[in-house]
Amino acid sequence: MRLKRNFYLKTDPDKAKIAVSILPLAEFVEKIGGEFVSITVMVPPGASPHAFEPKPSQMVELSKADMYVKVGTPIEFELAWMEKITGINKNMMVVNASKGISLESTELKHDHDESDDHHNHHVGGLDPHTWLSPKNAIIMVENIYEGLVSLFPDKQKTFEKNKIDYVNELINLDKEIKEKLRNKESRKFMVYHPAWGYFAREYHLEQISIENEGKAPTAAGIQHLIEQAKENSIRIIFASPQFDTNNAELIAREIGGKVILVSTLEKNYIQNVERLAQSLYEALE
Repeated sequence: MRLKRNFYLKTDPDKAKIAVSILPLAEFVEKIGGEFVSITVMVPPGASPHAFEPKPSQMVELSKADMYVKVGTPIEFELAWMEKITGINKNMMVVNASKGISLESTELKHDHDESDDHHNHHVGGLDPHTWLSPKNAIIMVENIYEGLVSLFPDKQKTFEKNKIDYVNELINLDKEIKEKLRNKESRKFMVYHPAWGYFAREYHLEQISIENEGKAPTAAGIQHLIEQAKENSIRIIFASPQFDTNNAELIAREIGGKVILVSTLEKNYIQNVERLAQSLYEALE
């Protein structure tokens, strides 16, 4: 976090103008800041942070922002735009929501045969989707809390109470997921886009990705994914509405399963993660 307390101190009665990269961060800011914050989301509902370009009107809003909350991972939107964002408003505090989180490799296992050029390897690179683990979300909430307190020192008690209340909700979410999945023998699930790595590691699961390094699978790759799904009794494929689901639908038809849309970018964070956990509970044996 870029932080100079006196420089960033918010003294006027207006709401603090907080800009965030994605909707889940807006949820975290809102839960802590409540009535004292006004939030601008850069990547709007339905858009993908892998390709979105901000509108001129959003850049104007950024010029007025008191604080920017970034994911702080190699997510494409921030890689492409953070330098421009910070250049527009040099007086804006920047909070790295993922500070203190250990970034993990994507480590996407593709058990394809030798005829496929994607056989038996792990895709390199760091997974940017830190927020999808409830334990990581707790760290992100703490980082955001510290930033907001620096803007409103006199509101620290209010923010602290809000933070504690929300963190308790996240702790309960984590406990509920562990309990739901505790006795499941099957630990593999299939996704279109490999966004759930932190979630999978947290709950000792393995995501099998249809997409490989941002590319759709080959015909041979699809056939082997179908075989994998059958071997592991997978009947549910999770896809995000931000991505093309045609290949997921094709595989689902071949295995007699279905595609469930679960966004990685829903603002209602707890309800969204609960929905994924419930779907896994129903799908895993």
